Amino acid sequence: MTRITPDTVVRDIVVAWPQTRQVLERHGVDYCCNGQMALRAATDRAGADYDQVVADLGQAMAAPPVPGASRDWTRAGLAELADHILDTHHVFMHREMPRISRLLETVMAAHRPHAEMLAAVQGVFASLRAEIEMHLMKEEQILFPYLKELDRMASGRTPFVPMHCGSVANPIGQMEHEHDNAGEALAAMRRLTSNYTLPADACPTFAELYESLKRLEADLHEHIHLENNILFPRAVQVEASVASK
Repeated sequence: MTRITPDTVVRDIVVAWPQTRQVLERHGVDYCCNGQMALRAATDRAGADYDQVVADLGQAMAAPPVPGASRDWTRAGLAELADHILDTHHVFMHREMPRISRLLETVMAAHRPHAEMLAAVQGVFASLRAEIEMHLMKEEQILFPYLKELDRMASGRTPFVPMHCGSVANPIGQMEHEHDNAGEALAAMRRLTSNYTLPADACPTFAELYESLKRLEADLHEHIHLENNILFPRAVQVEASVASK
């Protein structure tokens, strides 16, 4: 890819230039759950200015990469990328989701005038947390161990053994469906909080709650991007290649 057009697929931009993820995040353009969309359609959906997004992407693409800031995960093996997701994003979720639940309880108890909005946020977050925790468990106990074994099969260290459910594409399809649900929950919390705009009477704990939810959103976006756009497509390709030998 040498230039961006209205028809350029969003995920292709982020995969080719990892440093552009921050630009799309800033403009609210979905590059993870709906990364298969064309850029024009994605900016229209986000209510973003297409020309400004393209200009900002161009600046990010032209800037010299910051060492270590934007690792090119397309060059990593299945096992290495899976381990990165486990060590970075799974650890983050396991730590942050219980903490955010506690913050929500504290803020709800202290800010009765905002009880209706906060209760709605809590409801969405509770559903998100329940599904994400089950999602992480399925990746940790079933999918990722198989992907690591698939890496060994591809290198010839072990013979090919198909996944118990027939193909790796089957659990991947379920993971992607759960990613879509997570994306909808993140968008719902943004709507409920007016893009995390603090009320005039917000205390420091209220501010920390909103900052924590924004950090959770950004981390989950990157997590889903790495899986939907890089890890999962490669796993399907590797399995097909090994099975055909």
